[in-house]
Amino acid sequence: MTSSGTNTAGLTGSAAWELLLPAASAPARARGRALQAALREAIRSGRLAPGTRLPSSRDLAADLGVSRGLVTEAYEQLTAEGYLRSGRGAGTWVGDAVRAARPRARDLAPRSPGTRADFVPGSPDLSLFPRAAWAAVQRAVLAELPHHDLGYPDPRGLPRLRTALAELLARRRGVVADPERIVVVSGVAQASALVGSVLHARGMRTIGVEDPGSPQHDGLYAAAGLGTVPLPLDADGLALGPLRASGVRAVVTTPAHQYPTGIAYSARRRAELLDWVRSVDGLVLEDDYDGDFRYDRAPVGALQGLDPERVAYMGSVSKSLAPGLRLGWLLVPAALAEEVVERKRTMDLGHPSLDQALFAHFLERGDYDRQLRRCQRAYRERRDALVAALAQHFPEARVSGIAAGLHVIAELPERYGPEADFLERVADAGVAVRPLSACTHARTGDGGVRLVLGYAHLPPARIRAGLRLMAEALDG
Repeated sequence: MTSSGTNTAGLTGSAAWELLLPAASAPARARGRALQAALREAIRSGRLAPGTRLPSSRDLAADLGVSRGLVTEAYEQLTAEGYLRSGRGAGTWVGDAVRAARPRARDLAPRSPGTRADFVPGSPDLSLFPRAAWAAVQRAVLAELPHHDLGYPDPRGLPRLRTALAELLARRRGVVADPERIVVVSGVAQASALVGSVLHARGMRTIGVEDPGSPQHDGLYAAAGLGTVPLPLDADGLALGPLRASGVRAVVTTPAHQYPTGIAYSARRRAELLDWVRSVDGLVLEDDYDGDFRYDRAPVGALQGLDPERVAYMGSVSKSLAPGLRLGWLLVPAALAEEVVERKRTMDLGHPSLDQALFAHFLERGDYDRQLRRCQRAYRERRDALVAALAQHFPEARVSGIAAGLHVIAELPERYGPEADFLERVADAGVAVRPLSACTHARTGDGGVRLVLGYAHLPPARIRAGLRLMAEALDG
């Protein structure tokens, strides 16, 4: 191929074949459009820079093995659109209209890139996802799913899945599970948004949240129009005095395994909380985020089982299977059911029916129970590895919240503080951690360091290596 001018590198020699040969191989009827599209994309992407001189139509046609008229037509079309410019006897050039390549899609998934050890809580071990069983169920569902189930679903969810969920939740978590009041959602975040928007429509403007608690609550409920009121805890759960004085009529709780402290609400505090919510004609939102993972004690049943008309119950597969499935459930009191279902309908017209059918089959076959047992064995081993590594490298640390869940609280002596210095030093060593202060509105003002250390996603060897890195960073 021959060409001349100040900038001809963009489409000379083998580059012509790389960029345009697939278009030249297109079916005859589509070849002209394909060639135009390939040239257009090369200019948009920046592979053909402004000012690049293109080969003559004769040379390019010969190299591609197409007719000269096809190339001439492509040049003329792109000149008319502004991608190319030409002059009589001066050749054809890439124009200046396209200034930059199209931006690449960014990945905004929450990750800790570049870390050597990541103890940030919230993720299960995704390598434990049951791929073989999931694939087998997917094949079975695709073979048997009626055509009509691929239409718009009941916004509450497929009856088959709601029935299977009702059986599971009653058996494992002690909830009062009426399939007619179960709504299949894309996780606890959507469940919270649905209930929050209904409460706002009913005139509520604030909702109580545990302090410490999930750092995502403020933004989540603000999107539903509700301000959050932080409420302190004591050894039994939410402190009743501040709750009564707050003026809120709805509160978000994690009573089976409080996040992040790890305490289980006492029987007395559960009863007092229900007495309070009845007295204010309010609602408790129960987030049972890791209710299936108990290691050293009998499982604590869901609060919803004590008063299903005052407690909305939320859960998901984010800790048991994978958060990327975006699959969860919401059990709503009868008084809210119709409004919540209508909000779900207008929000997304229902959860994907194929995903629902797949999970229903997964539940019915017993695969989900097997997955929970598998995870529980693995996570207990990792909990033990973390506790042992803390005892080895930080023997003065006080560790709590270890009886259940996927994280522990580690309180280090004051000599490791102040917290800001501690976090900077471990980050420089490539260790990612979350301080308890990131989960609380209150500030103690002391010099100690309290950490929320997640372990479920880390094999024991990486847990031990990560704690060693942390200790070396602080001793160096």
